[in-house]
Amino acid sequence: MGRAGAAVRKGTGRLFGTWPRRIALGLVLVLVVPVLTAGVALRLNFTGDPGDGTRTRGRDAIWLGHAWVDGRKEDADLAAFAARIKGTGIKDLYVHAGPLEHDGTLPASRYRRAHWLIEAVHRTMPGIRVQAWLGDRLASEGDEGLHLERAASRDAIVGSARQILDAGFDGVHFDLEPLHSGDAHYLSLLDDLRALTRARAVPLSVAAHQIDPLPAAQTVLGALSGRGKWWSQKYFGQVARRVDQIAVMSYDTWMPLEGLFGGYVAEQTSLALEVTPRDTDLLMGLPFFHEDDLGHRASAETVAAAVRGTRLGLGRTDRGRERFGVALYVDFAAQDGDWAAYREGWH
Repeated sequence: MGRAGAAVRKGTGRLFGTWPRRIALGLVLVLVVPVLTAGVALRLNFTGDPGDGTRTRGRDAIWLGHAWVDGRKEDADLAAFAARIKGTGIKDLYVHAGPLEHDGTLPASRYRRAHWLIEAVHRTMPGIRVQAWLGDRLASEGDEGLHLERAASRDAIVGSARQILDAGFDGVHFDLEPLHSGDAHYLSLLDDLRALTRARAVPLSVAAHQIDPLPAAQTVLGALSGRGKWWSQKYFGQVARRVDQIAVMSYDTWMPLEGLFGGYVAEQTSLALEVTPRDTDLLMGLPFFHEDDLGHRASAETVAAAVRGTRLGLGRTDRGRERFGVALYVDFAAQDGDWAAYREGWH
């Protein structure tokens, strides 16, 4: 009886000892296998030849820092910049003229040297447009920030856009983050801004979040963290139909390897092309910066990979799209190698 009891206890111990390992293995299979599968798919998405007709259309843009309108830049800086972009497809300069106040207003002191910049660009770089880059942190994930749900804030943003156009800018470019997918207040704001910019015959441009790479990715992320990283493809299309230009912030992707990042950009390009109207400029962002953190690895998110991914997505989805380009982020962090990769891969 003693031996039998000991055997039972020993067998039971083994049985219960295996269950934690089985549960752990199950979790690994549930979590890791889909990730590995997605990784293989992205890497395969980065293969192939983009082919002819997948290079610049002369509709590219670059984000420029605040130094261009606050007095730190001078004629010599502008001459050097003009030489840097000569022969490229850059048409639009998104010049940081903000940020907006949390109530949507914009102090004129933040762009006090704008007249010098606009006049000098028009004189020395014919055909280049100078758009005011405005933005602010939204209170979508906390109390601090701009509240788009307040009509007074949206009215103030429209007033700031009117103010910036009165100052002589050729258009206005908005970057409001974090902007959750489906935000109807943002769509309402864009409708009001479009009425203003159409009346002035100038472009309305926005920086856009990436598109949900999987049908439920944002739903899961939102449920777990309360944060928004991706827009649904449907919402992206709703935004694109309300603007003249939409620039995808196709960087800070969490991708650890260059091949995965390139495949991700190719996918983002295809998803965006599918829902962007043909009369809206679609620009894919290039990472002209070199940080290393959770969302961005400089060794993975290279300009060369982003350009190749963009070309692959364009070639597979809508090779003949004319209103298409890339947007370079950002001038003050760019290195010579970034410019070289942009020229070599896109021109």
